Amino acid sequence: MNAGGSTTEQGLAGRRVLLCVCGGIAAYKSVELVRRLRDAGADVQVAMTDAAQRFVTAQSFQAVSHRLVRTTLWDAAAEAAMGHLELARWAQLVLVAPATANTIAKLAHGLADDLVSTLCLATDAPLAIAPAMNHRMWRHPATQANVAALVARGVRVIGPDDGPLAEGESGPGRLREPLAIVRELATVAAQ
Repeated sequence: MNAGGSTTEQGLAGRRVLLCVCGGIAAYKSVELVRRLRDAGADVQVAMTDAAQRFVTAQSFQAVSHRLVRTTLWDAAAEAAMGHLELARWAQLVLVAPATANTIAKLAHGLADDLVSTLCLATDAPLAIAPAMNHRMWRHPATQANVAALVARGVRVIGPDDGPLAEGESGPGRLREPLAIVRELATVAAQ
């Protein structure tokens, strides 16, 4: 662990964290999030949605996680032994960051139509989401109902923060900063 790590972050030491990255401009912060999770001693595996790959490359995550990145359910080599189920069992914690309105809706309704939503549905590990979206999308009654449904099932919601957004507006919907996400995830690990 990094010498600057706090006692809270030590709760992640040796833990297997599955980071699911969804499509949104905040996906670029998830590369730093992987680095911070590794600094806290976590073993990090990244899975990405198709939309996430439009914002940041799998190679960026591979470089910082030191693991091959999973991007599809349709990878013949990985799925020969039902790799998505193996990965869902491997995870001790699952973090979706950034969690888009679309993925939050999928998780709230039990949909599993891509790798990330399938992994989240197939795991028994504690699940946390770090939402990031436009403030109008965050405040929309449908999004709030979906988040409430997830919270009722024990999902930990980390953020979002209030502040400047990518489109030049400001409000709740900003992805919490990576170090703050790591600190909150460590409290989930400690439970």
